Amino acid sequence: MTRKMLARVRNLAQGSRIVERPSADWISEPRHFDPRKPRLAYRTVFISDFHLGTPGCNADLLLDFLKSIECDTLYLVGDIVDGWQLKKGFYWPPRHNDVIRAILKMAKHGTQVIYIPGNHDDFLRGYTSLAFGGVEFAQEAIHETADGRRLLVLHGDEFDGVVLYARWLAFLGDHAYTLLLKLNRLVNFGRRLFGLPYWSLSAHKKRVKNAVQYVCSFETAVAQAAAERGACGVVCGHIHSASIEQIGPVTYYNDGDWVESCTALVEDYDGQLSILDWAERCRAEATAARLKAPEPLPLPA
Repeated sequence: MTRKMLARVRNLAQGSRIVERPSADWISEPRHFDPRKPRLAYRTVFISDFHLGTPGCNADLLLDFLKSIECDTLYLVGDIVDGWQLKKGFYWPPRHNDVIRAILKMAKHGTQVIYIPGNHDDFLRGYTSLAFGGVEFAQEAIHETADGRRLLVLHGDEFDGVVLYARWLAFLGDHAYTLLLKLNRLVNFGRRLFGLPYWSLSAHKKRVKNAVQYVCSFETAVAQAAAERGACGVVCGHIHSASIEQIGPVTYYNDGDWVESCTALVEDYDGQLSILDWAERCRAEATAARLKAPEPLPLPA
């Protein structure tokens, strides 16, 4: 199953069944940035939890983000492809293919791309220490910031008691989360009809998981592991909750997800790290564009 799934994703990334031109051409093409939109330059970008292969993946915003940035190093911090859902039925729309292509183009054009698989794409953990399409695979990594700090980078499921000690409960939680995402789309469709703003029903995932979680705080456990390995910070994903917190001597960073929050953790060239909320940024740009748009002329009486 593992090799078949990997081969299927690879074939899709190469463009078979989706584009008519030869599959070797697209990788050498320019990255097609929107010329009206200045690129954001970062030293390092950390993103995770795309869940490609599921309807919940917000591929449009993710692709917009990838085409709007440039960085020296890109960390893919797990759950990029959702192998759990792909086992149930193969779902791979063209937009998900575009996301894979955008990442491979970044690698082709000089960005160091490091992929650290998570629990939903654990079928790729057997390929750690290898490179595929210019993308390096690793179980975990140590990242050194521009100001010399050492950060442990891992997905984080290793410290989730539900995943670690009761895998069947993790699958149960995954089913509940999938149901919440379906309800989320239905509820927000209704809210749009009435002109109401977006509301995140699936943000209640943490409540579902906390009902079965019997291990101490995920954040504390991850921070403790980083301290034991001599790192002064840790970057992870997994729980779909972007945050920056100081836990004892360790700074805890979570880059969020691209299912609901659509966030990334970014490092500037001075070594400062911050959460970039891409959904909020796009909302702000849309609001600014509406305010700048000229009002329509009144119709003649």
